[in-house]
Amino acid sequence: MYMQSFGEWLYETPISTMFRDITWIIPAVQSTHLLAIAVVIGSALVMELRLAGVLATDEPAGTVVQRYLPWIWRALVVLLLTGTLLVVAEPARTLGNTIFWTKMALVLVAFVLTLVFRRPLLRAPGGHAAIPAKPIAWLMLLIWVVVIFCGRFIAYT
Repeated sequence: MYMQSFGEWLYETPISTMFRDITWIIPAVQSTHLLAIAVVIGSALVMELRLAGVLATDEPAGTVVQRYLPWIWRALVVLLLTGTLLVVAEPARTLGNTIFWTKMALVLVAFVLTLVFRRPLLRAPGGHAAIPAKPIAWLMLLIWVVVIFCGRFIAYT
């Protein structure tokens, strides 16, 4: 009930109204959000497939992580900013939506797993840390795929 009343209040704020009234804002923010998703998913795909032993196996894992992890962090910042703008513009579409909260929980899980299991590869000698890279890589890929599906389903639930 709290989310619904908060969403109703947010919808009536001048900033929310402005985002909806200026016709180009929401499409521009959604487009930027989608581009940032592409950067996260593309970078995660290359990084995780390397760690799963499928792609770029001639390069040390740490080198691949060092190349792509900064792209993920920057794109996640853009996603946070654009996602916040989208929630402010259309709070009813997201705040009461279970799929939205599932997506947010999965993004948080992916963020934490990346911090715990990927950042150590940046400091490990030769780019090899003592972690079970393959199973975590496949889990991370699965999480990102589910995040994408959840993002698309937000519009339909």
